[in-house]
Amino acid sequence: MIVAVASGKGGTGKTTVAVSLALAAVAEGNAPVALLDCDVESPDDALFLDAEFDRKQECGLPVPEVDAEVCNLCGRCTEVCEFHALTVLPDRVLVFPGLCHGCGSCVSNCPESAIRERLRVIGLLEAGHAGELAFARGTLRVGEAMATPVIRQLKQWQLNGRTRPQTIILDAPPGTACPVVETVRGADFALLVTEPTPFGLHDLEQAVDVIRDVLRIPVGVVINREMGSDPRVGDYCARAGVPILLRIPFDRRVAEAYSEGIPLIEAEPAYGQVFRTLLSSIAAEVDS
Repeated sequence: MIVAVASGKGGTGKTTVAVSLALAAVAEGNAPVALLDCDVESPDDALFLDAEFDRKQECGLPVPEVDAEVCNLCGRCTEVCEFHALTVLPDRVLVFPGLCHGCGSCVSNCPESAIRERLRVIGLLEAGHAGELAFARGTLRVGEAMATPVIRQLKQWQLNGRTRPQTIILDAPPGTACPVVETVRGADFALLVTEPTPFGLHDLEQAVDVIRDVLRIPVGVVINREMGSDPRVGDYCARAGVPILLRIPFDRRVAEAYSEGIPLIEAEPAYGQVFRTLLSSIAAEVDS
């Protein structure tokens, strides 16, 4: 079972939930369990885990290099490049690596075979373990704009060609843009972490629209920092037919554990059973 933990906005407690869910799965005896930190612009799951990395791999995009001695400046490469990563001048072809998406169209369409590809490194993949939990993360290089290729390659690196863990937790980036879509793609279920605020509700609605209604992945909600004073998130979930699987009350102890880098189910052991029940609820939703 692959569960993506996502949120329409940042700061809702998504990392707290993802790490706790993974550790609860290990405690439940669902080993092997894997946690993939796909929030590659800010991968902080390791701050809550005593993780040891034993494998590293650079990742990147194949970008074009033009052989000026072979190129006849016909301009075919610029015609097929959807992202405007090449332009033809009177005496040479300019390549803009930061715009290239690595699709390979310019290479396959060059009539003179004047273009070859080289790897432009944009991030780093790391894998290892935290106790019995298999753990991996991707890190986008500072200054790079495209997180999606790093996420895609992290998932391929960990999930293809190897014995797949019984339970896989994907910690997605916040928002609803391409990096989130790439993370949740192929998941069996998406757990959306929100907060009972107008901003939380607005972004939750967007996340449900993208993940459930467009990607057709079933979703459930965790309401974090609930104070019992704003029913609008609950009302929306009831209208939209989205199950609320867990409510975490506003609690200073939860915030203190987060600030000290202590997983919630370790700081407050009573939450261990809460998250094991949450895992069972997700499995039931997947099977329904």
